[in-house]
Amino acid sequence: MEEAANRAGNVVVIGGGVAGSLLAKSLQFDSNLVLIDPKEYFDIPWTDLRSMVEPTFAEKTLIKHSEYLSNGTIINSRAIDITATEVLTEEGRAVPYDYLVVATGHDEPLPRNKTDRIGQFKQDYEKIKSSSSILIIGGGPTGVELAGEIATDFPDKKVTLVHKGERLIEFIGLKASTKALKWLKSKKVEVLLGQTVDLDSVSESSREFKTSAGTTVSADCYFVCIGKPLSSDWLSNTILKDSLDEHGRVKVDDKFRVRGQDKIFAIGDITDVKELKQGYLAHAHATLVAKNIKLLMKGEKESGLSPYKPSAAMAIVSLGRKSAVAQFPFMTVSGRFPGMIKSKDLFVGRTRKTMGVDP
Repeated sequence: MEEAANRAGNVVVIGGGVAGSLLAKSLQFDSNLVLIDPKEYFDIPWTDLRSMVEPTFAEKTLIKHSEYLSNGTIINSRAIDITATEVLTEEGRAVPYDYLVVATGHDEPLPRNKTDRIGQFKQDYEKIKSSSSILIIGGGPTGVELAGEIATDFPDKKVTLVHKGERLIEFIGLKASTKALKWLKSKKVEVLLGQTVDLDSVSESSREFKTSAGTTVSADCYFVCIGKPLSSDWLSNTILKDSLDEHGRVKVDDKFRVRGQDKIFAIGDITDVKELKQGYLAHAHATLVAKNIKLLMKGEKESGLSPYKPSAAMAIVSLGRKSAVAQFPFMTVSGRFPGMIKSKDLFVGRTRKTMGVDP
């Protein structure tokens, strides 16, 4: 650590999610690296739904930061302020930086330690197992994938999915939505489109739910699968307060530097880059920024830095353990072929290999 500090500057990464964890890993031997994250682990987010029906799966999908970060400092805390020279944490610690990367993604309060996170998955599993009927609120990728996981592992459960949109997974094309709907119906999942459930009117003890169309849904339990807010509100009280767009995303240039800043970068879902927010793209952000920061620390000029080119729409939505629906730039496919790409292990082996831990 001392040798790294002598030959390079202080790099601080805020957020240990998909983008932040890989960036921290990539820079740990080239800088005095500090990772600030309230959790002690990296949670592979697209695997969470499988862990809800198979809690032991989480043993591989939750990777402690210390497993891949052997030459950096880990601070388990929230960042609450950014100045021109340092990051302030929740407990009052001031962390100096020469280069700063904000990778806080979405705001999801998760347990600090891995054991408690696995405990959450076990609670969800028991809730699903003990219920005869289940309501899923939200028909984006999370809601569709959860319905698929439950319908596959618990085919006798009555699953109802309520979605406010006129079609499922609206962030990708109509063909993909149609194929996903057809698959869910084949698994006897009831799908109610163009309807909402008033979340303020329900509680954990609720067993009947009325939709905006007046439909009454009976369910022993429910799961809310709507979009999570960005973790950017706290930036409004920092030097980056003028760098947020109207949606709360951080405005960046083609090198992922926060606009108006020379030494501060942002990567992952929190950025205003015009592309789908996908895990493999967050990894691409991290790889490029790691490369550019290494060059900057060596004195490289602006002209020597690599720009980022947003990618065309590509997404795979798992449908249980063997099927999926995939939208590629050139076609949309469903069934076992895309399922072989993602659904079997949800890229866990590949992600663990990328992070340098045993698959």
